[in-house]
Amino acid sequence: ILSDSTKIVDSLLAYTSSLVDTSAPNIIAFSGGVDSSLAAALVYQTFNGTHDHVRRGSVLAVLGVSPSLPDNQLMLARSIACNIGIDLKEVPTTEGFDVTYVENQGQACFVCKSHLYAALEAVTATVSSIATSHEHTKNVIMYNGTNADDTQDPTRLGLVAAKAFSVQSPLIHTTKDDIRRAAKHMNLTNWNYAASPCLRSRLALGVEATSTHLRAVSKAEDRVRSVLNLDKTINMRVRMFSGKRAVVELDEAWLELYNEENGTKVEISLKFEGVEDYFRELGFLGGFRVRAFKSGSVSRAIV
Repeated sequence: ILSDSTKIVDSLLAYTSSLVDTSAPNIIAFSGGVDSSLAAALVYQTFNGTHDHVRRGSVLAVLGVSPSLPDNQLMLARSIACNIGIDLKEVPTTEGFDVTYVENQGQACFVCKSHLYAALEAVTATVSSIATSHEHTKNVIMYNGTNADDTQDPTRLGLVAAKAFSVQSPLIHTTKDDIRRAAKHMNLTNWNYAASPCLRSRLALGVEATSTHLRAVSKAEDRVRSVLNLDKTINMRVRMFSGKRAVVELDEAWLELYNEENGTKVEISLKFEGVEDYFRELGFLGGFRVRAFKSGSVSRAIV
């Protein structure tokens, strides 16, 4: 009798096989998160598992590198790509030079993804030229890790960009919970890691997405994780609001357990360890407060 996880993976592989073309360049927008990792693993396994005697196409994971990518996420992406066995190409993206992105008034995600997919298309031209000597090369097939839950989130304007570039997703009909089950079944080491979206998502609407602000939230999160000894399964964000005010978000269940076990609130522990002073050095103003984590909590309005 097949396990539920096996059935999920078999279903995903069957659907992926309807998307993959072994005679074309297959490129995955890769971040090292569980969604894009599973998408990459499925495309890679499908491409190499085909019975075609001659594969004229190629398969490649592409990671967009910019100030919005935390250093630890870059290292994780490299590790997961190695875990999968897929070739990884790192390409610089230029959303940081786009005024609409920097202004961060609600269209930054769309702009960022548009720059990413344009970079992927540019990579394809190079891949095609070196991967085949045939007269005709098929158009690139681009993939991402968009899942069924994502399609219900109105703040994910990057989905509009994906549609404009005809990006496919092997996970489009699969929930996040099933994605984690499938990733575990396929031995992906990040199967239970907390989501780690780009650093720009930490900035409230209207807070400019400058490299200085992105670097500040990245370093702030590193310090909080270190002080609280958080593992990679715990959701944690440092948000920057108008006036450069900081809010630390942590999983609600973790917050309650910490307060109960330590007899003190997280805010007090962080201040005792000098986090408030460190935030000030990074450019935050007005101290900080702690609240329960909520995905996309700063995507709608400045508070």
